Amino acid sequence: MTETAKPFLQVLSGQALDTPPVWLMRQAGRYLSEYREVRAKAENFVQFCLSPDLATEVTLQPIRRFGFDASILFADILLIPIALGRKVWFVTGEGPKLEPFDPLNFESLLEGRSTEVLGNVGETVRRVSASLPDHVTMIGFAGSPWTVATYMVEGGGSKDRFKTRVSAWEHPEAFDAFMDRIADATIDYLEMQYQAGAECLKLFDSWAEGLPRPLFERVIIRPTKRIVDGLRARGVDCPVIGFPRGASTLYPFYAEATGITGMALDTGVDPAWMRSQLPEGFPVQGHLDPSALRAGGTALDSEVRRLRAAWSGHPHIFNLGHGITPDVPVSHVEQLLHLIRDGDV
Repeated sequence: MTETAKPFLQVLSGQALDTPPVWLMRQAGRYLSEYREVRAKAENFVQFCLSPDLATEVTLQPIRRFGFDASILFADILLIPIALGRKVWFVTGEGPKLEPFDPLNFESLLEGRSTEVLGNVGETVRRVSASLPDHVTMIGFAGSPWTVATYMVEGGGSKDRFKTRVSAWEHPEAFDAFMDRIADATIDYLEMQYQAGAECLKLFDSWAEGLPRPLFERVIIRPTKRIVDGLRARGVDCPVIGFPRGASTLYPFYAEATGITGMALDTGVDPAWMRSQLPEGFPVQGHLDPSALRAGGTALDSEVRRLRAAWSGHPHIFNLGHGITPDVPVSHVEQLLHLIRDGDV
């Protein structure tokens, strides 16, 4: 089967399909009993991500169960800090933890180790790619530099990323160099995934919200463009999806300035406004509220129909506006797929 016969890639080439392709962020996860069984075999979450046997299995699980149109690599956005020489660990109930890092010490970050330290991720991509049905697209991904930087500076998750923002304003030259280190490691990492069989790459900027335009341009636009340009310079010609979650009115600026192929949208985006702001035929992905999926029933019916109608005639990949939550019943995912593939718009 040729690439153009894959619905996911058809949309990213600018085609509007009557039935949009569908996959879900975090589609391999705790809402699946088979995932929980495999997760129990790993010593810790980092080891889980870096085990080709385990990561391949959980990447394929939602494809086997639901027949999604795309399969995304099972990994984590915080593998890049490990390649840069930083310690990362996960605490149950609290999430990721890192030793807080001072961006002024960016020169201490190790270079050129992404493909060496994270080589098992490439092996997972190879195995998954070889096992997917013909119509399913393989997606590789990485965390975008700003989001990765916030975890490194804050030492974990943060409500407002205040320490990181202060550092970016106080020491712009050093902070931008810090971002470049992360971006260059990300280029290496994504190129490795592409060479291993990824047919699309996605950049997750989970903490893009709340930034004034000058800072957004420096820490979101500039490093994203650096990554896209760097990939293209190395012959990586597959589509790249960007996800600047929470970017609000800066979404169109992001689409125009970064060189991405398509853009994922969060739940707060108004489709009519976004369509009026984007170039004709610019592919988008999203953006069902994960809580509507959790609710199921008539609420889910209504929201799916609303988004289907809003993006009718436009290149659109159906997805969530953020990741699926662990408490979502499998039956609600089945309901979602029935609505998209068999229901009336």
